Amino acid sequence: MKLSANMEDYLEAVSFCANDKGVARVSDIRDMLGVKAPSVTGAMKSLAEAGYVRHQPYSGIELTAKGRRAAEDVKKRHAILSRFLRQVLGVNPKTADMDACKMEHAVSRETLEKLHAYLHKQTGTEE
Repeated sequence: MKLSANMEDYLEAVSFCANDKGVARVSDIRDMLGVKAPSVTGAMKSLAEAGYVRHQPYSGIELTAKGRRAAEDVKKRHAILSRFLRQVLGVNPKTADMDACKMEHAVSRETLEKLHAYLHKQTGTEE
């Protein structure tokens, strides 16, 4: 299953909302993404069928190893793009974060690697 931008957003949200036990709640994801609970439940069902999450109703959502890798990839793309927008272009942090969220789904691996290398060369940090 190729993940859509929407499904990547759900995985990223599960990762951010996971508590100390590594479990996220539908209500937390709903609030983070500004969607309705049935939308979260439907997305979790699709992601579970594809092997990205484990979801037992009323007991939370847990990323599988496959889901963790995908979520970390999305978070990494977001971080690199946001950092570039803020540090190189001088975009304010809130706007940079919103724009990075949109761009993270469309940017090619090659462009992302070049941006990361550029940022590392300019700042000397991985951040």
